[in-house]
Amino acid sequence: MYSLNVPIPGGIERLAATLHPRLVGFDRVRERHTLVCKRFEADDLAPDRLFERVRRALAGAPAVEARATGIDWFETPVRGPGPVAYVAIESPGLHDIHRRLVAAFDPIPDLEGDEYVPHVTLARGGSTDRARDLAAVEVEPIEWTISELVLHDARHEEQVRTLPLPSH
Repeated sequence: MYSLNVPIPGGIERLAATLHPRLVGFDRVRERHTLVCKRFEADDLAPDRLFERVRRALAGAPAVEARATGIDWFETPVRGPGPVAYVAIESPGLHDIHRRLVAAFDPIPDLEGDEYVPHVTLARGGSTDRARDLAAVEVEPIEWTISELVLHDARHEEQVRTLPLPSH
């Protein structure tokens, strides 16, 4: 499976490191943090062909602003065990990019399209009380410009190509 990811700013990595003592009670703590823009389940496409389709779908898409607004959680995630604690991301521009991609590629049911929630997973599994307590932690907003997207190969855990988003 491939995904198109947003590079995470250092501020979110530092936030995750600061929160780490509060995450140890979850079943799984994420060490690598990602912000997925779109998943691609078709493994039959060569990565270069997939990248070209993505590039065409996003032709002219500009760099967009994003903001990490706090901690939130999914009690029952679409995939995998819950709860899922995450950094909530607000970005109308990222939603626009996501909509362009689901118009060009089929959305993954219950996860993309109108159900898309931009976030950076911190931890999953364990008690809902722990997730609720973590979501109550006040954090300073982190703002950044999304100026590129990265095609990621999950099978080989590597970046395939980077797509720049021009500033306007």
